[in-house]
Amino acid sequence: MMRRAVVKGVGHYLPERVVPNAEFEKTLDTSDEWIKARSGIERRHFAAEGETTSDLASKAAKAALAMAGMEGDDIDAIILATSTPDLTFPSAATMVQHAIGNTKGFAFDVQAVCAGFVYALSNANALIVSGQAEKVLVIGAETFSRIMDWTDRGTCVLFGDGAGALILQAEDGKGDNTDRGVLSTDLNSDGRYKDLLYVDGGVSTQNTGMLRMEGKEIFRHAVEKLAQTADTALQKVGLGADDVDWVVPHQANIRIIQSTAKKLGVGMERVVVTVQDHGNTSAASIPLALSVGVANGQIKQGDLVVTEAIGGGLAWGAVVIRW
Repeated sequence: MMRRAVVKGVGHYLPERVVPNAEFEKTLDTSDEWIKARSGIERRHFAAEGETTSDLASKAAKAALAMAGMEGDDIDAIILATSTPDLTFPSAATMVQHAIGNTKGFAFDVQAVCAGFVYALSNANALIVSGQAEKVLVIGAETFSRIMDWTDRGTCVLFGDGAGALILQAEDGKGDNTDRGVLSTDLNSDGRYKDLLYVDGGVSTQNTGMLRMEGKEIFRHAVEKLAQTADTALQKVGLGADDVDWVVPHQANIRIIQSTAKKLGVGMERVVVTVQDHGNTSAASIPLALSVGVANGQIKQGDLVVTEAIGGGLAWGAVVIRW
């Protein structure tokens, strides 16, 4: 017997405002065709004035709780992955904790940029497997529209706002790769590549800052590292590309998604793609895609799902889940 972290519910929330590519044509030397050809993105959502990351996260959390048939106080721990928290402190996770009516659990944020949800999921699994928690709410939520340089056509057209949530619960499994739940995780980072993707400000520099990215270099690292981490995570439990029902990648760029799938040996018919509708929502992109994949009837119980992501740091990783 082995203790497993099994998915019990998913949910997501997107702000009401939808921003099509054409909206950027008014202020930038760009076009709908240019953005679509280079990224696959057609539209994204932007949070309303006064709408915060914890607001988005709370709505996604409530949707996941509803699917799981749980109340807020059923949750033992809340892990929120975000690089755009409401405040320097306290954590946005504690704000979600209050919003869902949880008074007896514990909550904290995880920051690994676009890889944040994979890191949060890995931490949640560790809490459950070690017996420190029975039910964990894992959220990815971002308001990247707050850190965009609206004069930089290479970055500001790529990102969007949103939130996704997933609930894990402890269950006994047999201890082999047919078990439901998180089967393996693989986390990596390399601080030498900081200057490829970063925000040029922060608390200790007394400047909020804006997102800066070396797109071509990120693309090169992304394809190699994403395929590698997914393959490593599968190998840890004696599985390979042929065993995978769905790859749910970080939704940064359709060309990265396609190139990674090819390198991994998985056809695009087994890849959940939402980048066209959401843009790059950083830590929110994988849970958003998981929730949409379930809602669309793609991801079903018993399916083998691989999630993989890379973000600033550089930080990257993968999680293998039997749904």
